[in-house]
Amino acid sequence: MKLKNNDKEMATNLTQDPHSVRSGDREKVLEVAIGREVRAFRKQQNTTVAELAQLTGLSIGMLSKIENGNTSPSLTTLQSLADALSVPLTSFFRQFEERREAVHTRAGEGVELEREGTRANHQYNLLGHIGANGSGVIVEPYLITLTVESDVFPTFQHGGIETIYMLEGEVDYRHGDKIYPLKPGDTLFFDADAPHGPERLVNLPARYISVISYPQTN
Repeated sequence: MKLKNNDKEMATNLTQDPHSVRSGDREKVLEVAIGREVRAFRKQQNTTVAELAQLTGLSIGMLSKIENGNTSPSLTTLQSLADALSVPLTSFFRQFEERREAVHTRAGEGVELEREGTRANHQYNLLGHIGANGSGVIVEPYLITLTVESDVFPTFQHGGIETIYMLEGEVDYRHGDKIYPLKPGDTLFFDADAPHGPERLVNLPARYISVISYPQTN
């Protein structure tokens, strides 16, 4: 596949390799998870490595190795650290035991619902949902179906980023002051805070995937 110049420029600015084993995955390794928790508790209590070394009888070098996940501390060592930091021993394993969720929605099983601002006969099927999570981002994937009974409404407006992938039919889709003709296989990626939505239903029925992402709020 050949990339256009602007596509090449954008690609060179991307820093995440989708095929790599990211360095953050090392957190799943027990030693790294323990080290991160030890460091976090120490900093919460404004304790230096030297002070913690004195409290536990461990060397500064050993504490550094533990905090960096470069060694596997014994249970005796972990108990000394827990006592010195006044935390339960099990608190060092929180990151390692943290669940990573996945949602599998079979064909036809998406939850049909009405989103705020939904117009007549715009069928929304929510394909999955993960609430509060470590990424700090909420993502809502929808399958949207438009029929001859559907109303056009080019002024949806909500926070976040939205991606549309056209599956079937044709729609002229408005974003701000521009109109984008969407056919099967086309993608539209945009800031959802601008007015947007189907301006003209060209070929029906139309179906597209809409993925909306926005910051997680506490």
